[in-house]
Amino acid sequence: MKKVLITGGAGYIGSALIEKLLPLPEVEQIVIYDNLSRNNYHFFLGEKLPNQDKINFIQGELLDTRKLKKALKGIDTVIHLAAKVTTPFADADPHYFEQSNHWGTAELVYAVEESNVEHFVFASSVSVFGSSKDIIEENHPPNPRTIYGISKLRGEEHVARLMEKINTQILRLGNVYGYANAVRFDAVINRFMFDANFNKRIAIHGDGKQHRPFVPIQKTSEILKQVAIQNDIPSGYYNVVDKNLQVLDIVDALKAIYPEMEFTFINQHLKLRELLVNPETKLQNHIDFTNDNSSLKDDLLLFKEHLRF
Repeated sequence: MKKVLITGGAGYIGSALIEKLLPLPEVEQIVIYDNLSRNNYHFFLGEKLPNQDKINFIQGELLDTRKLKKALKGIDTVIHLAAKVTTPFADADPHYFEQSNHWGTAELVYAVEESNVEHFVFASSVSVFGSSKDIIEENHPPNPRTIYGISKLRGEEHVARLMEKINTQILRLGNVYGYANAVRFDAVINRFMFDANFNKRIAIHGDGKQHRPFVPIQKTSEILKQVAIQNDIPSGYYNVVDKNLQVLDIVDALKAIYPEMEFTFINQHLKLRELLVNPETKLQNHIDFTNDNSSLKDDLLLFKEHLRF
């Protein structure tokens, strides 16, 4: 029986992950540790969750050392999802990202080192790789090009210290998309879905030929679930990517669903940076990928079912 603490558990990925963890008999308790900084309360609304008596919610900051250490008492597994996030290659106030992604992660690692936690899973990002026109493999050295990517890599450096002490996986996630209870609409595919469905028009930045690595929310949460409950996955770095897509590929899938949709280009003359990541991962040696075959159109149709009109 495991007691699991999920930082950022009320967020986009956390809300999908908790729905997968709750039915598992080997999960005794789930502690959600979240500061609700995005003012997204969707996770707390809607239908009752199965086995909801397993859930304990703590509203707290990663930098609140005392509260964090108290929350970790009795915890077996930590899944660290909490982060300040942004769209790929966007830059913003560096302090905004450093506080959470770097120093917040550092504070969590310090607290874990003083606890009896046995397993740590960190949701990092393929943004640590920077940009590349060649397909990046799992062992590719990081070279972040944005404030966000730099802050995630610095967080990784703290988490890596745990690998010598407890079972620790760093999962470098592609751009997550799809419906979940606490969905983010600043993610590119999700934003396109909203605009295509309700406005019948989307805006494309650049020429639309730039590639990005993507992963559906259901695959992301399923992989996180399996990694969290298994004890035999070696400590290390793993990529979690489903497919590399051009923005124009996303447009084609949307046009198949919304034939009347229009699209416009903003700064079409700009060539935006490329990032392609090989979906092959060493995780395939340890967890079940047998149901991993949905197309982008399938994922978007599933998303459409959750839009109210």
